[in-house]
Amino acid sequence: MNKQNDIGPKLLAAGYVADDALATALQLTLTLQRPLLLEGEAGVGKTETAKALAAALDTRLIRLQCYEGLDATATIYEWNYQKQLLAIRAREHDNISAEAIEKQIFSEDFLLRRPLLEAISQDRSPVLLIDEIDRADEEFEAYLLEILSDFQVTIPELGTIAATSRPYVILTSNGTRELSDALRRRCLYSYVEFPDHARELAILKARMPDLEEKLADSIIGFVQQLRKEDLEKKPGIAETLDWAAALSGLGLNALGDDIDKVTQTMICLLKTESDLKSVPRELVSRLAGKAA
Repeated sequence: MNKQNDIGPKLLAAGYVADDALATALQLTLTLQRPLLLEGEAGVGKTETAKALAAALDTRLIRLQCYEGLDATATIYEWNYQKQLLAIRAREHDNISAEAIEKQIFSEDFLLRRPLLEAISQDRSPVLLIDEIDRADEEFEAYLLEILSDFQVTIPELGTIAATSRPYVILTSNGTRELSDALRRRCLYSYVEFPDHARELAILKARMPDLEEKLADSIIGFVQQLRKEDLEKKPGIAETLDWAAALSGLGLNALGDDIDKVTQTMICLLKTESDLKSVPRELVSRLAGKAA
């Protein structure tokens, strides 16, 4: 397929700057039709990768956000019980058998499709993002393996529903727990690092093309140095973009123009009290000087 051979330029056209290794991993995911597991620290752009892939392929993104206690009901389907109850009440006085009513209310008209069922029900292959799989428990992980193997689900009242088109699957993990060997073997794998200076600068230019070149370079230099500090939560790419927008909005042309104001904007980059306290004005000034 042509779309598989030129995914790099398509990602760039979608405003996403991927390194060669990640672009190759995405291309292989499309070519081999295998799920891709993206692992790395929070903020490195794993979720954004799935969004960019959907934009590059001009297809739908379906997202399943994982959390502790997640079960099959929340991910596959539920019955619209309120609508079923209304339908039953509406037919109370009709000469219809209970069996006929039951058959009617357990039809697709009363089915609420959750992300996994929605993903295999599309006419055109969507991108299925299973976000933060490490937050779900091992039981759900084992169930997910079945879905990823067969791309079909069984609903007792309706039978087995097979995929209309096979979704492109991206799983992300922040490494909060160890994933099973079975899941890892099922997937292609890529570890996503924080971008280097050149790539993060390219991302910033793609998102904020009007930002002055020298300021953009200083912003990236500052953030790259800040990540080397002993922080609870290192600022991700999204925080970099927020900070750049904040500095631009305040009319700053250089980080050294107003260190007090720049220090106040650390709330865009640092998201815990401890981290804010560990980056005082003196450190901001020193990092700004290095980045200039």
